[in-house]
Amino acid sequence: MKSVSISGSPRANVGKTDAKALRVSKHVPCVLYGGKEQVHFSVLSADFKNLIYTPDVNTVNLDIAGKKYHAIVQETQYHKLTDHLLHVDFLEIQPNKAVVMSLPVKTSGTSPGVRNGGKLVKKSKTLRVKGLVEKMPDAIIIPIDKMEIGNSVRVSDLKIEGLTILNAQNITVVAVEVTRAAVEEAPKATTAAAAPAAAAKAAAPAAKAPAKK
Repeated sequence: MKSVSISGSPRANVGKTDAKALRVSKHVPCVLYGGKEQVHFSVLSADFKNLIYTPDVNTVNLDIAGKKYHAIVQETQYHKLTDHLLHVDFLEIQPNKAVVMSLPVKTSGTSPGVRNGGKLVKKSKTLRVKGLVEKMPDAIIIPIDKMEIGNSVRVSDLKIEGLTILNAQNITVVAVEVTRAAVEEAPKATTAAAAPAAAAKAAAPAAKAPAKK
């Protein structure tokens, strides 16, 4: 899994007034926990572009006043009306200690069901996974090259070595659903196949008629 580097500044004061002043100056209040100490700091809002505002999942190399930490984003808070980033919680990565992350779901290959008029539907864009960071892939890849119309992949069908998927086992992740185009195509194909047989049946009596003398 790739990493993003971010620099932060320690917070002299922790409270609503200080947090509000940071946001006015286009900084985001943050906290790092999970290690020997809890660290309160702030990061320039624009620096989250390649970490939060992206479909990719990355670990974070934090530099806070010269101190280095390896972490992941654990939780984000946004303004209800403006969607501005208000606060970020980081979890420090510890050796041999499992973490929980949300990984994006991606597909590979071409579905024969889609070629026949079906529609590929990704019902779960991400899945929550628990395991060691070094075992975490960039994404959960689901092959769809054998999926016909009506086929689906559930959480219970997915196995990732060294990791545990925390979502309910019966949740559908990807499915190839029937569409109106596929339904209309089926009767046409049946009619086309029946036409030669009907023509042959109609010609059969004429072939058996005795020749006139």
